[in-house]
Amino acid sequence: MAQAYRTEPDSDGHGHGRPEPRLRSLARRLRTHRGPWRRGLVLAALALLLALVMAGHARIPNSVGSLGSLGETFLPWLGLALPVLLVAGLVRRSATALIALLLPVVVWLNLFGGLVTDKSATGGDLTVATHNVNADNPDPAATARDLAASGADVVALEELSPEAVPAFREALAATYPHHAVEGTVGLWSKYPLSATAPVDIKLGWTRALRSTVDTPSGPLAVYVAHLPSVRVKVDAGFTAGQRDSSAEALGLAIRGEELDRVVLLGDLNGTMNDRALSPVTSQMRSTQGAAGNGFGFSWPASFPMARIDQIMVQGVEPVSSWTLPRTASDHLPIAARISFG
Repeated sequence: MAQAYRTEPDSDGHGHGRPEPRLRSLARRLRTHRGPWRRGLVLAALALLLALVMAGHARIPNSVGSLGSLGETFLPWLGLALPVLLVAGLVRRSATALIALLLPVVVWLNLFGGLVTDKSATGGDLTVATHNVNADNPDPAATARDLAASGADVVALEELSPEAVPAFREALAATYPHHAVEGTVGLWSKYPLSATAPVDIKLGWTRALRSTVDTPSGPLAVYVAHLPSVRVKVDAGFTAGQRDSSAEALGLAIRGEELDRVVLLGDLNGTMNDRALSPVTSQMRSTQGAAGNGFGFSWPASFPMARIDQIMVQGVEPVSSWTLPRTASDHLPIAARISFG
């Protein structure tokens, strides 16, 4: 077997050759030589931790400050750490860090790679839109005109204040002759509405409705919902208990729907990744996820960081999905084209 040699002094100070096993020699070199495999071990550990958080996000507990839901709301943004780790690994010339970085890259692409491509198509039978118009909207009439110009056949509005409803009715009347308002949510349509009623989402006041839209392609059940807001507090974390209870109630209402074709429009104050919305998301498809271009972030309008406004469907096919230009609200309006085929 091949031997490695090193020189050691004997008792009289003179050196002599002494064989050293190859494995021991390699271990000694690793201890004393900081090559590309030993540099950047901390970076490699951070890359593995990032991959673990993204892959295991569903296991982060919600019992303490709803940390799981908080992380899932902004989960795509963890991808920003990838180029930072890449640059750091290149600067350190660390082969270990660069190889370890492959794992979080693969995990992120598995979770969100499908959203960064354009999946929109042409055609479709109906265009729907939804917008949280903001109760403090300084110019509801202008917001209404912007929505009417979008070309949507059906428009859902959330956070309607009693003072703003007349302005929306007047500005939308020419384009949408049929409308219904229940509490702080409303539905405007080019086609007749029937069987309109509030939906109880366990709040004590009305923030959801259900109506049948008699489209040329057949009846369509449309739900409009505005789930309770969530708050991020230093002493309480992500407070979302009331939102989560309302999501359960909304999910039960949709599960009991008699029509086969269903659309949900609204501000759900949560993303499709948020496990707390699973009573709804488990039985419906996101138009953005199925037929959108990019993430379609809708909030806050000044610098969108999350898609908490949703269009979801059941029994119809998403064709395209997009965000509309900013209005006077703090949310962006969103729209989708669907097919009854």
